[in-house]
Amino acid sequence: MTDDRREKIRENAKYLREVRPIDPDEISEYVEGQPHPGVVRQILREEAPSLGLAEREDRTFEPVEEGRISPAFHGVEAFPAEYGRRLEDLLVGRFGPDWHEGESGNRLRNVIRRLKEDYFRNNPVEYDETAALGYAVYHLPDNYAVVQYVLHQLAESGLVDRRLRILDVGAGVGGPALGVADYLPDDALVEYDALEPSAAADVFEQVAADAGRNFHVELHRETAEAFDPRSERAGSDSGTGGEYDLILFANVLNELDDPEAVVERYLDFLAEDGALLAIEPADRETSIGLRRVERAIADDKRAATVFAPTLRLWPGERPTDRGWSFDVRPDLDVPAFQRKLDDAAGASGEFVNADVQFSYSILRPDGKRKADFTGDAERTAKMAEMDRHVSNRINLVAVKLSHSLAEGDRNPLFKIGDGSESDDHFAVLTKETSLNGDLRTADYGDLLSFEGVLVLRNDDEDAYNLVVDEETVVDGIPI
Repeated sequence: MTDDRREKIRENAKYLREVRPIDPDEISEYVEGQPHPGVVRQILREEAPSLGLAEREDRTFEPVEEGRISPAFHGVEAFPAEYGRRLEDLLVGRFGPDWHEGESGNRLRNVIRRLKEDYFRNNPVEYDETAALGYAVYHLPDNYAVVQYVLHQLAESGLVDRRLRILDVGAGVGGPALGVADYLPDDALVEYDALEPSAAADVFEQVAADAGRNFHVELHRETAEAFDPRSERAGSDSGTGGEYDLILFANVLNELDDPEAVVERYLDFLAEDGALLAIEPADRETSIGLRRVERAIADDKRAATVFAPTLRLWPGERPTDRGWSFDVRPDLDVPAFQRKLDDAAGASGEFVNADVQFSYSILRPDGKRKADFTGDAERTAKMAEMDRHVSNRINLVAVKLSHSLAEGDRNPLFKIGDGSESDDHFAVLTKETSLNGDLRTADYGDLLSFEGVLVLRNDDEDAYNLVVDEETVVDGIPI
C-alpha cells in the first residue's frame, strides 16, 4: 500500500467517523484502485490509535467513547486457557510434545529453581530462551492477575480513561500486558509500548499477539536506561503527544542498578494526570526495595505523591520504618502447564505457583491520593509520636497494610501505618466485637479509624502493638 493510498484511507476515515461507523468495504470504493477491503481493514487497524478509532465486533470502526471506564472487576480466578495454550505451543515448538518430561522437563525445572534462588538472594537475573520459558511457566499466571488488582485501585476511583497510552518498562514474558488487556473493556483504545531487552521479549511477542483488537502493542528490545520515550509516537495526531497515561514497572525495579534514578527519569514522560504503577514480589528484600524507591521519589525528591497504598496522612511527615508491606489475594486455579511440569517431577508442588501475593506502589504527579484525609493532632495520635502514648488508650487513623500475620486464628495481627512511623505498628485483635470487626474485614489499603486502642511497646520486635479489644471501636473510613 503506497503512502498516498494510506493517506486517502485516513482522510476518508476522518470524514466518516463524524457520520457513521467506518466500513472498510465502503472506504475501498472511495480510494483510487479500490484496494481489497481486507487491506483497508488492516490499514485502519494500524492507524486506529492516531485516528482515535475502536474496532467493533462486526469489524467496522467508530470513534472511541470518551471518558473513564467503569470497571466490573471481581478478582481473577484463573489464567485464561487460551493464553496457556499459546505458551504450550511455544514449549512444544522448542522442546517437542513431551516438553515437560525427560531432559527438557529437567532443564525447565532447574531453571525455575535457579530463578527462585536468584530472586531470593537478590542476585542479577539473566534470561536466555530456556530461562524465559521457565519464567513464563512459573510466573505468567500470577503476573497476569497481580496487575489487574493494582490497576483496579485507580479504576475504581474513576481515574482510568477509555483511551490510554501505556509504557511497560521491563515487560518480561507478557503477563502484565495480558492482564491489562483483559481488565480493560473491549472498546477501550490502548497504545501499549512494551520495553524488554532480554530473550523474554521472544515469549512476549508470541503470548501477547492476541491481546485484543483495540490493544495495540509495540515491542522495543531496549533497556530501561537506554530507551527514549520521546521518540515513540510523539509525532502522531493521537492527541496525547509523547506522554503516557500509565507507566508500569512490574517485577523489574529489583533488577536495576539505580531504580530511583530510572523511576525519576520516567516520571518526566508521564501525563500530569497519569500514574506510575510499581509492582514487586511480596518477599522481604524486593518489597522493602520497592518502598525505598517510593520514599526516594515521594518523600525525598517530592517528584510525585503516593496514591496508594501507603498513604501519608500527616503533612510534612514521612515513614522511616522498614516498609515491608504486601497484599494477598485468592489463589488461582493451577494452570495445566504448571501441573504437567510438576506431575512429571512427582507432583511435589515445587513447580506450581498459584499464589497471588505482591507489593505495589502507585505514584501520581498531580497530588491525588486514594483517600483525601489529613490527620488532626487535636483528635488523633500520630505514629511518629507513639512513644508518648505507651500504656494509654488513644484515637488513631491508619491504613491497613497487611492481611493477618498471626499463625492460626488466635489474635489476628495486622500491620498498619499513617505515613509518619519510624517503627512497625501492628494492630492486634484480642477480642472481636461488632464495634471493632472492621479491622479484620477491611481490605488491604483501607483507611481505618481506631477509638480507644491500647498502645504497648514490643521491645523484642522493636515495634508497637496496638491492642484492639472489647473497649475499642474500629470503623472503616469511606474512600
